[in-house]
Amino acid sequence: MNRLSILLCCGAGMSSGFLAQRARQAAKKRKLDVQVEARSHSDIASYLSSIDILMVGPHYAGELSKYEKMAEPYNIPVCVIPQDMYAQLKGDELLELAIQQIENHKK
Repeated sequence: MNRLSILLCCGAGMSSGFLAQRARQAAKKRKLDVQVEARSHSDIASYLSSIDILMVGPHYAGELSKYEKMAEPYNIPVCVIPQDMYAQLKGDELLELAIQQIENHKK
C-alpha cells in the first residue's frame, strides 16, 4: 500500500487532533505508512489536492454534501466520523474506516 493521507476536519481542529494522534499510533503499530492530520473546516480547501480522504466530525454531518462537492474535483471520498468513534477517540477504528472508504471509492 502506498502512503495514505487522511484529513480530519472539525471546528478548530482541536478535538479531531486527539483522534488523529490515536490514528497515527494505530498506523504505526500496524506498520502502515499513513499521514493523519486534523484541521479546521475553514482550512479544508487548501488540503484537498494532497489527501486521499476527508473525514468530517459528526457535528458536520449536515454539511456532508457541501464537503463532497468540494472534494469531487479531486476524486477523493468524504465521510462522517461516527459519533462513538469520535467521542471515544478510537484511532484504530478510524484508520480501518478510512482504508475501507478509500478502497470502496476506487471501485
